[in-house]
Amino acid sequence: MHYPRNDEANRRATCNLPEGVAWHEGISCERLRQCLQARLSEPLPGPMVGSKYEPFPTLGRHYGAAPENARRAAVLILLYPHAGRWWIPLTVRSATLPDHPGQISLPGGAIEQEESPETAAEREYREELGEFAKAVHVGRLSPIYVDASNFRVFPCVAVTDERPALIPNPAEVAEVLEVPVGHLIDERSLSYHRRKYKGREYRAPHFQWHDHRIWGATCMILGELVSVLRDMQP
Repeated sequence: MHYPRNDEANRRATCNLPEGVAWHEGISCERLRQCLQARLSEPLPGPMVGSKYEPFPTLGRHYGAAPENARRAAVLILLYPHAGRWWIPLTVRSATLPDHPGQISLPGGAIEQEESPETAAEREYREELGEFAKAVHVGRLSPIYVDASNFRVFPCVAVTDERPALIPNPAEVAEVLEVPVGHLIDERSLSYHRRKYKGREYRAPHFQWHDHRIWGATCMILGELVSVLRDMQP
């Protein structure tokens, strides 16, 4: 399903959006799947929006070819409805994990041999947060390279029609965050802070959610998702 990018009336009709209702609150599960599948089958914004969401200076670290020895990983962006809104679960990683301890991430992990990114993302999600109702994969966002852990990450997007149980595995997850899609779309949620890495200071964008800063690779992935969702917004 494709529609002209500049035809707002057609886009509203295609996504079944009633007048006066925010699309991310009023859209049905099936329509959201259809609209995301259509948009994710088109060219992705990737580096075009990356500079807004990745730490600066970027030094060309995140997009493009990854090192030959980079490990492959997948994360799952699971969109689900609850209380009239759409949400995404994030995790605060356990302080005992070897990679990115204590940071906020999407559920996911390393891709095992002969696994697809989607299979790996679902397996890792279940290891971290338990079972969820059947989800429909609607596509992927741009892969990014995470220099700190040498992972090339494939973000997989899926939609389910009910809120998952969200039972954290204490060995991997210190806390579960449920973040409304509408909050991420709101420009006021994006802020900046300073960080040091390998002796260099960076200006790091982050989404603020209560007292949590969602930054780094997770911010970049969610930033591209926001761009994709805004493309769908009438």
